[in-house]
Amino acid sequence: MKIHVLLKKEELDGQRLPGKIVVVLDILFATSSIVAAVANGAQEVVPFLDGEAALGESRKRKAGSFVLSGELNAVTLEGFCHPTPLALIGEGLASKSVIYCTTNGTVAIAKSREASRVYAAALLNGEAMVEHVERTARGETVLLVCSGSADNFNLEDFYGAGYLVSLFARNPKHELSDAAIAAQLLHDRSDAYECLARSRVGRMMLDRGLESEVRFAARKSCFDVVVALEDGSLRAFR
Repeated sequence: MKIHVLLKKEELDGQRLPGKIVVVLDILFATSSIVAAVANGAQEVVPFLDGEAALGESRKRKAGSFVLSGELNAVTLEGFCHPTPLALIGEGLASKSVIYCTTNGTVAIAKSREASRVYAAALLNGEAMVEHVERTARGETVLLVCSGSADNFNLEDFYGAGYLVSLFARNPKHELSDAAIAAQLLHDRSDAYECLARSRVGRMMLDRGLESEVRFAARKSCFDVVVALEDGSLRAFR
């Protein structure tokens, strides 16, 4: 199996996705929030590209059946709950849908829709994600997609990709691209929290008093859940 890392979601535009497996990573915070939400009982996370589309979907749903969460350029949208993992968990998600929009993570998921399979992953569920792909893949190329930020490289996403590559690398039969090897080298020689905290987004979060959220996102494989995109909705793989 070939394992490759894309440094930002914009690189998806040049990829032929049919027949490939895409794993989207937005460590601070979209995919960490999605994984945490599903692991804490959310029925689904429905991703949208912007707040207007998310609001439109919320109007179609019964009050109390969903949580509306989202941001634009790292600013929580008015009337939406904060889109970070601990904030979402605090909303009480059991059996609810999360209507979710972010600047980068949900956009990366939308760009990946033509792939054979699309997953949202984080440090939080790395072991479960890699074990699932290794168990179910039939030789497809795996693209680990760093969401990045507005066409820019994000250190924390690259670290997250490196964690997954390090897990895949336990099987010497997998073929790693140079980008995958670079991500693995970063991961294997760095501390998770230090790497996230030193990233541009991490520094911004710390300045806003969100150290607990950054520390939470830096936890590895604390959730045994795989989140897959099915019919436009992100759900726990059954």
